[in-house]
Amino acid sequence: MHEFELIKKYFSNLSSYNKSSLDLNDDVFFDKSKKLVISIDTYIEGVHFIDFRYPGLVIKKILRSSISDLICKGVYPKYYFISASGNKKSFSKNNLKKISSSLNQEQKKYSIYLSGGDTVFSKKLSFTITTIGFSNKIISRNRAKVNDDIYVTGNLGDSFIGLKILKKKLNLSKILNNYFQKKYFCPEIYTNISKKLLSLANTSIDISDGLIADLEKLINKQKLSYILYFKDIPVSKNLKKLINLKKIKKQTCISRGDDYQILFTASRSKSRIIAQSFKDLGIKVSKIGKICPVSQKSQIIDEKNKNITLKNKGYFHSF
Repeated sequence: MHEFELIKKYFSNLSSYNKSSLDLNDDVFFDKSKKLVISIDTYIEGVHFIDFRYPGLVIKKILRSSISDLICKGVYPKYYFISASGNKKSFSKNNLKKISSSLNQEQKKYSIYLSGGDTVFSKKLSFTITTIGFSNKIISRNRAKVNDDIYVTGNLGDSFIGLKILKKKLNLSKILNNYFQKKYFCPEIYTNISKKLLSLANTSIDISDGLIADLEKLINKQKLSYILYFKDIPVSKNLKKLINLKKIKKQTCISRGDDYQILFTASRSKSRIIAQSFKDLGIKVSKIGKICPVSQKSQIIDEKNKNITLKNKGYFHSF
């Protein structure tokens, strides 16, 4: 059963009288009267991260991905809670020191504070992070409009290459290996973008499951489609090198997830101010497509106006 089918069939009715739940169709809970925004995510070893060889880096990745849920809603994160399950090997003194040190670094970097949590003994290693922020407004899903431009921050695909290297399915030079692995473990989170997004974006989401998977989630309750321009989907200079050397195809890596870039739509009239605002913030932003009426088929097209088919549109949670 697909994630949204499961939620709709078994849990949606439980939140039907609670507007703050946003119909269980967004990444956050939003109580407007209390200006309270909450995000919860669970990460399991072997599913969301390969193993625990690098505990300090794994915890950074987990915390940043949780922060990203609030940032893409236009909210600055303030507090976080961690619940963890594991065993003596996972939570050895050495590993705990590395986890604590990394969390301290992240707290200083993002001005957030550990505020509680729980620990449970288990053979399976997992973390659940709750992140809290405060705002009287958020950018909700399913607010796109026909002819909206589609934008994405940063670059896509680097994290996927980093994962392939960690799985020993790809081996590059030491410099490139380090670059891509860092992109996997330490995604760029643009905390300075939250307020600006509130005034510019009609709808937004962070790219965790993949460009196409998350774009379709972004408009899943609207009768809309999209066109993406393949050449405009941004990749880094290092990934371009691999593509030019034919070590990998662009279409193979642009929608594999774990990018944690912000995907958003905005009115065409705001294109100039978006370009200038992101330039002022020092954040790369790319216009990659547009929202279309449902009468048109969703597609990705190349420079010759030919349709490109992606074998992998991203990660879909099935049960």
